[in-house]
Amino acid sequence: MGTVTDATREELIKLRSDETAPGLAQLAISLARAIDEAEAPTAKAAVARELRGVMADVRKLAPVEEEGDALDDLARRREARRRTG
Repeated sequence: MGTVTDATREELIKLRSDETAPGLAQLAISLARAIDEAEAPTAKAAVARELRGVMADVRKLAPVEEEGDALDDLARRREARRRTG
């Protein structure tokens, strides 16, 4: 695989695109492979533009991940204590 294909696969895994947009994920891999295999700069640029668009769509469909901080953890523990006691 090429570097663009590898990077695209890694991002797709992080975005869990196999659950939300499997068709777009396959299209992204195909476009990434075309970038890695293209020799003409104009061809690379055209395919890269398409890949950016597809990846933007995949990112929009990705599930939102919860990122908690210490304050969120404290609030969760407080809520759990209220429920049990």
